[in-house]
Amino acid sequence: MDGTYSHRQQEVITVTERTGTGDPLQSIALLWRTNPRTGRSSLTLDAIVEAAIAVATEAGIDKLSMRRIAERVGVGVMSLYQRVPGKGELIDLMVDHVNGGVYDTATRPDATNGWRPAVEEIAARNWELFAQHPWLLGIDTTRPPLGPGTTAKYDLELTPLVGTGLSDVEIDQVLALVLDHVKAASRVSLGVAETTEATGSDDHDWWTTAGPLLAALIDDKRFPHASRIGAAAGAQYDSAVDGELQFDFGLRMILDGVEKLIASKQDASQHRLG
Repeated sequence: MDGTYSHRQQEVITVTERTGTGDPLQSIALLWRTNPRTGRSSLTLDAIVEAAIAVATEAGIDKLSMRRIAERVGVGVMSLYQRVPGKGELIDLMVDHVNGGVYDTATRPDATNGWRPAVEEIAARNWELFAQHPWLLGIDTTRPPLGPGTTAKYDLELTPLVGTGLSDVEIDQVLALVLDHVKAASRVSLGVAETTEATGSDDHDWWTTAGPLLAALIDDKRFPHASRIGAAAGAQYDSAVDGELQFDFGLRMILDGVEKLIASKQDASQHRLG
């Protein structure tokens, strides 16, 4: 699993934007291109969305503005509003656009070797998505953008779990659990990268300085668990945290649980048939 958070400091740990805040009718029409808004310039909706993504990548989602986007594409701000009614609808378009690029014909989730390797690959692809577009971590998607990109991603990611014996709601919950875990671990990795950029030193340097001092100050009789387990974790991570290890360990625990749930359902089904 690869995923390097090397973008500028973006302060995306705190949510600054949300999908689903615009007019739902206008947003859906734009997402599905059923009623495209026209303007006097030759500027296309796709060009605006791609420019917005570029600004979010370079400056951070918290710095995204219609003015910055207009400057990037070389038009006046009003030309943008002729195409997109507001920032809320634009956020939906941005998220749906990158969601639609997660998979292609060669990278579709393949359950030939079982559901578990396929879900592991889904998790890895979403880890890469957040590494490529860390601004996504600053957007709450509780109301997901209901566009073709997000719908196709959702459909593909459900597929490996269909036919396992899980109910439809359980399949949806398993996928949500996996994706929420990936997002949480991605936040840790991005936080490490941002702190390194902000301080000018990496976690290894920080831990090399702080670790011995903490070991001398923390009384193992007063804090027996914190001193022993903290020392073991620090030695393993060479830091206070390890986002990739958190990703791997948490995903394994989740899928072990799903595996037991599927096995129990299969056993129950066989018992009824028997």
